Amino acid sequence: MKRIYDPVPVTLLTGFLGSGKTTLLNDILGDPRMTGTAVIVNEFGAVAIDHGLVRTGREAYFRTTTGCICCTATSDIRVSLYELHEARLTGEIPPVSRVVIETTGLADPAPIINSLIPGGAPAMGLRDHIVARQFYLSDVIATFDAIAGRSTLNAHMECWKQLAFAEKIVLTKTDIAQEQTLSAEDLLDLNPAAVVHDRHASGFDLPALIGAGAYSIQGKAEDVPGWLAMEALRSHPQHRHDPNRHNDRVVAVSLTHDVPLDPQALQTFLHIVTSNIHSGLLRLKGLFAVTDDLDHPVVAHAVQHRLYPTARLGAWPDGDRSSRVVLIGQNMPLEQIRELFEVLAPHGSKRKSRWA
Repeated sequence: MKRIYDPVPVTLLTGFLGSGKTTLLNDILGDPRMTGTAVIVNEFGAVAIDHGLVRTGREAYFRTTTGCICCTATSDIRVSLYELHEARLTGEIPPVSRVVIETTGLADPAPIINSLIPGGAPAMGLRDHIVARQFYLSDVIATFDAIAGRSTLNAHMECWKQLAFAEKIVLTKTDIAQEQTLSAEDLLDLNPAAVVHDRHASGFDLPALIGAGAYSIQGKAEDVPGWLAMEALRSHPQHRHDPNRHNDRVVAVSLTHDVPLDPQALQTFLHIVTSNIHSGLLRLKGLFAVTDDLDHPVVAHAVQHRLYPTARLGAWPDGDRSSRVVLIGQNMPLEQIRELFEVLAPHGSKRKSRWA
């Protein structure tokens, strides 16, 4: 006999590349009050990295999709939520109190939101009707980089749309910013209906971010209803979409190595690809096996030409011990990056490299 559940609130966690979404998600999941949270993560690029960096218990529902969610939002999100519904009906997972969907940093939130709100994207079958009855959009949270925020807003429409749709905007990196490029007041000018939080302010309450109310566009910028109306008119044909391409300008290159890398060679690679401010790099995220400690992989992050200190994980997050890195950018020197990565393996070793 199938069980009947109350509808589950869904929080959409968005924000541009490198603005701190995964870090914020990990902090939320680490709070004991967030027990019962299911997570869906979308990654841009054919090789998934974030799934190994999100801390979820074994009993939790966790799903990763790869590719440009702007083009696959309705199908991917509704399929993921339907699978979650089926998993709890069969007892495969414990009861779920809430769902958090973390989007790729390049995601346009309009089609995603449209797939989750009443009167949005049309149902394509029984599956979609079930999802509409069992889940509802409760919140949209956007992270915003206090260091690179202004330049990102000027260069990328996706960043502006992420802020415009948000009910809550979380300022990140305020603890290391020499000065904020945009203040909370500036952000409220962009979205008068949002509540702005400083991630590093005293008294910041992580669980309070995840609400259970119903998402509303009331009071948001006048562009927001228009963007949603455009999405409602747009058809969503099923088609194969290049998981490494967002549009004609932004692409991802996904690289892997099957043999451990020399620590110094890895640092040289990271320095070269991030130090050139004209390289077109927007985001780098990688997980690397290094010869000096095979059991503890190195995690590397970069936002544009800013390379953050590398760190070690306590263990490999899955059975795959290969090195993998995703670089996202515009007009990047792809062949040179691939050639550089190719020579990272220790000299003379038997090497097998893969490009995605």
